[in-house]
Amino acid sequence: MTALIVGIVALVVLALVVVVATMRRSDAGDAVGSISRETVKRDKGATFDEEGDELVSGKKYETALVAARKQESTDLVLAEAAPPAPYIPPDPEQLGVTRRMFFNRGIIAMFGLGLSGFGAACIGFLWPSGVSGFGSKLNAGLLSDLTAEIRANNGFLYKAEGRMWLTEYPVGAIEKARVTYSAPELAGMTAGVVALYQKCPHLGCRVPECGTSQWFECPCHGSQYNQVGEKRGGPAPRGMDRFAMSVSDKGELIVDTGTIVQGPPIGTNTTGQEAEGPNCISESSH
Repeated sequence: MTALIVGIVALVVLALVVVVATMRRSDAGDAVGSISRETVKRDKGATFDEEGDELVSGKKYETALVAARKQESTDLVLAEAAPPAPYIPPDPEQLGVTRRMFFNRGIIAMFGLGLSGFGAACIGFLWPSGVSGFGSKLNAGLLSDLTAEIRANNGFLYKAEGRMWLTEYPVGAIEKARVTYSAPELAGMTAGVVALYQKCPHLGCRVPECGTSQWFECPCHGSQYNQVGEKRGGPAPRGMDRFAMSVSDKGELIVDTGTIVQGPPIGTNTTGQEAEGPNCISESSH
């Protein structure tokens, strides 16, 4: 217990020492130094110096100096600000291209290049197709050669470059055709050939031929068309679409695959062709 009391007393004394030291340090912050005891003792007895001036103690002298410095700091007068120097633009030839100018021009150039590419792509997409391939006028060949090929292929001739079927149109059905079909279609039909678009007008499936029935029969939903593309059964809303045709002075069939003519309405049957054999796809199978 005694040791505890002694420890507490020691801590209190130590705390007092720290407080006193701190207070003395704060007094020293006024920039007034402390004088040694020997100097104070030596100067206590002196009142005047050798020239007869009154002596001032060191502490009072330093205190007076600190007060003088404070007074000088309050008496300071701010100098007037000098007028700004006139702006002289740099010589563009000496300055050259700054980094900011370089990046700005680069960004503008990139935007311009991108817009140019996009514009060129749009023009290319909207520009009419070239002189060959689907979407252009195709020279299918001489009518006499085409007729021979159709007959050699069991009544159906497929032209992949035009996505079309070529079949014969009976000469005896021309008069009925004039009442139903337009001039672009009749130009080839009167010459004995019809050009049919390969897509089924129902949902766009590719329609193949059926060798046994001599009809076109769609495998997707069972729509059926006779040899000249007139609807004979199934869910299709009309007959097969066809292309505009013309015959050149040389007797060549020109098929305009860029001009698709809508197929004839349901009930059209200018040739009167019935199925010549078993159907490849039953109408009830769709």
